[in-house]
Amino acid sequence: MSQAIGRAIIIVLDSVGCGGAEDAAAYGDAGADTLGHIAQACAEGRGDRAGLRAGPLRLPHLDRLGLGRAMQASTGRAAPGLGVGEPAGQWGYGVETSRGKDTPSGHWEIAGTPVDFQWGYFPETIPAFPRALVEALIAEGEISGILGDRHASGMTIIEDFGEEHLSTLKPICYTSADSVLQIAAHEEAFGLERLYSLCKIARRLCDPLNIGRIIARPFVGRRKADFIRTSHRKDFAMPPPSGNLLARAAQRGGEIVSIGKIGDIFAHRHTGRELKGAGNNDHIDLALTTLAEARDGAFIFVNLVDFDTDFGHRRDIAGYAACLEAFDARLPEIAAALRADDFCVITADHGNDPTWRGFDHTREHVPILAFGKNVVAGPIGRRDTLADIAETIAHRLGLPAGAHGRSWQA
Repeated sequence: MSQAIGRAIIIVLDSVGCGGAEDAAAYGDAGADTLGHIAQACAEGRGDRAGLRAGPLRLPHLDRLGLGRAMQASTGRAAPGLGVGEPAGQWGYGVETSRGKDTPSGHWEIAGTPVDFQWGYFPETIPAFPRALVEALIAEGEISGILGDRHASGMTIIEDFGEEHLSTLKPICYTSADSVLQIAAHEEAFGLERLYSLCKIARRLCDPLNIGRIIARPFVGRRKADFIRTSHRKDFAMPPPSGNLLARAAQRGGEIVSIGKIGDIFAHRHTGRELKGAGNNDHIDLALTTLAEARDGAFIFVNLVDFDTDFGHRRDIAGYAACLEAFDARLPEIAAALRADDFCVITADHGNDPTWRGFDHTREHVPILAFGKNVVAGPIGRRDTLADIAETIAHRLGLPAGAHGRSWQA
């Protein structure tokens, strides 16, 4: 039976995992559970913050799509206040097969091309970066030196070295358990374009090391107490594997809209019209505007990064819970913007449990919720690769099948 072709939209709730994966122990993450631990913390009052939120985690619209059921299927445990009623969407959970637990590997697998190579990482030593890399970055970037040179949380290291950076203009370089080199610099004193240029040099220098991303982290402020990162973050990623969903849509000549940091994650390859705002609400607004204008057959790919950057890495339970509730409150707008044959998938790329030790991502399963006006509700079960999302979208849009995964609607 032929199927009318509407639009397809993937919304990635960056880091909103739903329980430790089978290989979590290999990453030091056995027992991590981003959504489950947030729900439990909120039920116990540990997610309360005056003027922000209080009480149990309230996600009625996500739960109506099947979020609570997906969480329980992933972990075997019911989450407080979730899993209520019969879901009105398709629900299940996905298992990441890619190596690593960072943004590119998760997104690339969602787009149909799991990572089958080993990323490069920097050791947990001080200094963390190879001497030859640092010397080349200093020489080619025409800087007098670097600060940091260690594993660190982003705002913490800016607070620690920001004032010295302002007096010396040496950029702050740091990494994490992910395959990443981050460079922080003052947006005005050092200069935004100069920071981007330095990151491009670092990107080339790190290619032989298989480092997944170089991230520009501009900030403003004059002293430790008032430093704040700006919305002009920019990621310089390795090119994605060939044959992903974006490439297949582009080859067919379809309309593609990438919202948030999708363009950066895919190194601006086949990412169509790229739209970027200052945070989740801006990106939801951009998605709604796109849904009002996009033609049938369009593919819209959205990343909502605030969960990860603002709350997961900072181990901020109350902030993360409030961010989830804020997205949930806007979900009816997204549903209302869908046309009869549209198809929307909400998922995540990895975990970042704010109750967990350290400040890094956590290796977890991710929820998969799918819905649309003519989408038949029900369980889709455990998906053994996130590439199943790409293949389901490809099936809906009439695109060629990829080499990995299978559609749950074929």
